Amino acid sequence: MKYTRMPIEIESPEEIGYSTIRYNLAESSVRDIHLGGLNLPLDGLLLCYGHHRGHPELLDCIASESPLLQSDDVLVCSGAATALFIIATTLLSEKDHLVVVRPNYGTNLETPRAINCAMSIVDLTFDERFALNVNHISRAIRPNTRLISITNPHNPTGTVVPENTLNELITLAEAHNCYLLVDETYRYLNFQTPLLPYLAEKSRNVISVSSLSKAFGVPGIRIGWIICRDAALMHQFLAAKEQIMITNSVVDEQIALNILQNQANRLRETHQVIRTNFDITRQFFSETPYLDWVEPTAGVVCFPRLKAGYTINTNDFYQSLYTHYQTLIGPGHWFEQDKIYMRIGFGYPTADELRSGLQHVDRCLAEHLK
Repeated sequence: MKYTRMPIEIESPEEIGYSTIRYNLAESSVRDIHLGGLNLPLDGLLLCYGHHRGHPELLDCIASESPLLQSDDVLVCSGAATALFIIATTLLSEKDHLVVVRPNYGTNLETPRAINCAMSIVDLTFDERFALNVNHISRAIRPNTRLISITNPHNPTGTVVPENTLNELITLAEAHNCYLLVDETYRYLNFQTPLLPYLAEKSRNVISVSSLSKAFGVPGIRIGWIICRDAALMHQFLAAKEQIMITNSVVDEQIALNILQNQANRLRETHQVIRTNFDITRQFFSETPYLDWVEPTAGVVCFPRLKAGYTINTNDFYQSLYTHYQTLIGPGHWFEQDKIYMRIGFGYPTADELRSGLQHVDRCLAEHLK
């Protein structure tokens, strides 16, 4: 495999330095929390090898969100990124074919490329409001297609795939004897919609991936999971995990268990903060003369673009925004899109930071437009 570093990681806040950013609108998550705020008694925790599939109580807790899932349908991994890596390296080879939507989180594109797997990319467009067209995916399928890969809620736009479209994708995967991967990392960020069941409960041909990082402010504990009702495939995923890491951190799993056991209270508070920030963001886009957006339904990101008729030196704009305004957003090239697109996160900053950061985006655009 030949690995390539992804721009979204090279230019991430943690790589360039949080201390250099005052207004962080680049994150796709809520604000990080402190361990002390959880009041967890960890002194008695034995630092042993953990259960290979994940702590039994944690597996039960994840599976309990659906009456159709069992703990054996869940594999806990060190973050959703590792889960996605396990899925790609287990299912795909040079002889296989992948259908993947774009824009997308980089791992869903770069790991198959590292494997040298043939890939058909189905581009979602702003003009179609980033809606997923099943016919486009259907036409891209080949006899050797092993996997269809989507995200829902979508990264980086915050759009949500309608249930009837998801059902059509399941039927498509079953008809072609391939798997449908649904990256559901943003599922708990459903601040204005009901929490939907994992799509994996509907078919053995569906693989769901999720994580605690985005909605609970704990990316530092590295906990995500795979859900699939295909027992033989889950056994292969477990084999891959064991060769990569054997087990997860028992400390991380204990923290994750506490968070999920108390998720209702935590999400209630989190969603209220998101709603406040979303109102600020929506107001900004109703007033800015420079940007158009597709209003997101879930998640804490949007993916606006420069309005038609304007031109700009994008490199100068992003550099000035960071160096002069100490404001960071995600340039379009993080998602293999033109840099006139940008991902703006509204879940991580405080309300005051968000207002100031959005004002800085507007001012900096005005300074660099031609």
